[in-house]
Amino acid sequence: MLFRQIVHDDLGCASYLVGDADAGVAAVVDPRFEIGEYLELARYSGVDIEHVLETHNHADHVSGHGRLAAATGATIHIHRDARAEYEHKAFADGWELELGDVRLRAIHTPGHRPEHTAFAVIDAARGDEPWAVLTGDTLFVGDVARPDLAVDKEDGAHEMFKSLHDRLLGLAPETEVWPGHLGGSLCGGPGMDMKVSSTIGFEARHNDLLSEDEDRFVERALSTLGPQPPNFEQIVELNRGPLVTAGVEVIPLTPRQVESKAREGALIVDVRTDLQFDDAHIPGSISNTMLRSGFGTKLAWIAGEGRQVVLVGRDDADGERAARLAVAVGVRELGGYLTGGLTSWRAESRPVERIERIGVDELHGLTRDARAVQVLDVREEAEWREAHIPGSIHLPYHDVHDIPDGVDPDRPVAAICMSGQRSAVAASQLQRLGAKHVLHVVDGGVGTWQRAGYPVEGAA
Repeated sequence: MLFRQIVHDDLGCASYLVGDADAGVAAVVDPRFEIGEYLELARYSGVDIEHVLETHNHADHVSGHGRLAAATGATIHIHRDARAEYEHKAFADGWELELGDVRLRAIHTPGHRPEHTAFAVIDAARGDEPWAVLTGDTLFVGDVARPDLAVDKEDGAHEMFKSLHDRLLGLAPETEVWPGHLGGSLCGGPGMDMKVSSTIGFEARHNDLLSEDEDRFVERALSTLGPQPPNFEQIVELNRGPLVTAGVEVIPLTPRQVESKAREGALIVDVRTDLQFDDAHIPGSISNTMLRSGFGTKLAWIAGEGRQVVLVGRDDADGERAARLAVAVGVRELGGYLTGGLTSWRAESRPVERIERIGVDELHGLTRDARAVQVLDVREEAEWREAHIPGSIHLPYHDVHDIPDGVDPDRPVAAICMSGQRSAVAASQLQRLGAKHVLHVVDGGVGTWQRAGYPVEGAA
């Protein structure tokens, strides 16, 4: 039996190569857009990828099913309710795919989306019962998937409850659970674990949501919903529509061309670390490091639809890698990257801007004088309700498109989150929008403030 999990760390997505090495045949489940790793694993294992299976029309990333089909001739399979417009073979609940001694059995599990399907994995050499289940976007390690990306969120939550209790939890407790996402993905809730797998029995005992009755399950599932992926409807249509096989060509740009594109309205996105950005960056650029997870999702939020993006890194390799991560989330309006990285910009003595960094203790000292600093909390609504700094202004980082109401751009304003990552994006946005003295709170955030014993307001 051949079984490999492949994780896209930036998006927290998991895909799978499953097959029979003796029979020389395999399938890929929920492929990401960059398909090189599947082809390499197949060559190494001596199998042909003859099938591609989708658990559903993904809403957070562009699927690689079109590229895999073009590269291998594989047949694409997806549930009939997906209404896929590309060439495929539709299946229904109970359908099975034979891969030598390995069988994949479809378990229709609507809730996240109406077409959603999990796949039970059966190895005939070991027995007739499933030893594992690929749960896709239904059951995660420590949490369940969100129900609001295709139907009314309450209806979706009720369907999710039935799929979990009537279909998945009926499997043997020792059945391994291999999910479609790991912690940090927008497709799940705050309880998602970074652990790569679990079992049905462990989740039944320790996943709090699974112990609730249906009404309480729905209430809790809806209360923890985060913001929807920024361009999820566009991504769903890409994944449902004609097969996407081409990437996006990104060309190197000289500093003069970057400057010209900025004048024409392109968004300059700096993908280096936030600390490097604070020290020096192109005026008007936005900080969004690709060295931490979530780069693609943040980029989709700040870029918006139809706006050309130019990437700035440490070198050309940064620009090329950032472009691949952008395409993975459907951001395809890429104007190029700064060749030579920011070093080439500075070598021509072009102007740079800086952002001042401060720690939590220093921020606390400033807040003793209400006139000294304004505090902008850029976390999500649920985080803000739980606990926030008294007198702070709240606006999630992805909604900072203008100077926020209540913020005086002529006075110092400090952007804060939980770790300093989201606040880096927000601080650069504030500076770009005209705030004259922006402070980036680093080495922690509101949680650090609270642990230090400083005052907070909120539910906690």
